[in-house]
Amino acid sequence: MSCVNFTPKQSRRINALIRKECCNYDGSGCILIGGVCPQLITYSHIICKWFKIAVLPLDKALYIELTKPTNTKKCAVCGNYYVYKGNKSKYCPDCKRTVLRRQKASYQRKKRYQSGTIEY
Repeated sequence: MSCVNFTPKQSRRINALIRKECCNYDGSGCILIGGVCPQLITYSHIICKWFKIAVLPLDKALYIELTKPTNTKKCAVCGNYYVYKGNKSKYCPDCKRTVLRRQKASYQRKKRYQSGTIEY
C-alpha cells in the first residue's frame, strides 16, 4: 500500500464502499473504535486493516488501483487494470469478449472472400 494521496473519485468510492459494505460501520462511526471511522477522514492511505482485507476486495477495480497486485496488466483496449491468469492475456474480461467476436467475424469474412462466396 503506497502513501500516495487518493484522487477525489477514489475517495468517494472508498467512502461509499464503507457506508454500504463495512459491517463495523453503524451509520455514524466505527463500532470497533467507538468513534469516527479512520478511513473516512484520511486521504493519504488505507489505515483500517478490516477495510483493506475484507471490504476493499469487493470493488475489484478500486482494489487493483490501490493495491496493484503483482499479477495485474493494463488492458490494450480500455486501459483499465485487471488481474490476469496467463501470460498471453492482453485484454480485460469485458473487452476480451468484444475483441474475440470482432476477430472471428474478420476471419470469417476473409475466408468467405477467398472461397469466392462474397465479393468486395
